[in-house]
Amino acid sequence: MKTIDIKGKQYITVNERLKYFRENFEGYAMDSIVLELNEDYIVIKACIYNKDGRLVASGTAREVNGDSYINKTSFVENAETSAWGRALANFGIGIDASVASADEVTNAINNSNKPKSKTKAENDKIIEDVSKMKTQDDLKALYDSVKPVSDYVLKYFTKRREELDNEIPDFKPTKEVV
Repeated sequence: MKTIDIKGKQYITVNERLKYFRENFEGYAMDSIVLELNEDYIVIKACIYNKDGRLVASGTAREVNGDSYINKTSFVENAETSAWGRALANFGIGIDASVASADEVTNAINNSNKPKSKTKAENDKIIEDVSKMKTQDDLKALYDSVKPVSDYVLKYFTKRREELDNEIPDFKPTKEVV
């Protein structure tokens, strides 16, 4: 199987593990089961069955919606691929150096320096708080306390900033007596 070098270690991609499985284990099957799915994340379990239908290996993966560039559109597919990779590794395919596949290691490295994504509930609370801000200083303080924010939440900060810029303080003009 082909390997790729990541930080000096050789890893095998999930597609290489899958090709090897299909070529060498005729009659075996792999199935994916969604264990948990909500708007924030998914948990998938992949199972490998022998010719008799007996479970011989499994692997589980969890992916967060929007946690990476690929997860903004394909967190379900990414979780399934990761679960397949783990199941194949637990079956003994492609584990010369590590159970983790090249895909998992690359994803972990790419996400290691990124801040954790906020949940929908956390974002909704931030948006609610943004609407309550009365001054630019308060808005900036809120932003500093919750950043980084998604592009979606940033739009609310930008809109509220513009609203505050356009507000005219209440006053009643009076005619000056000269």
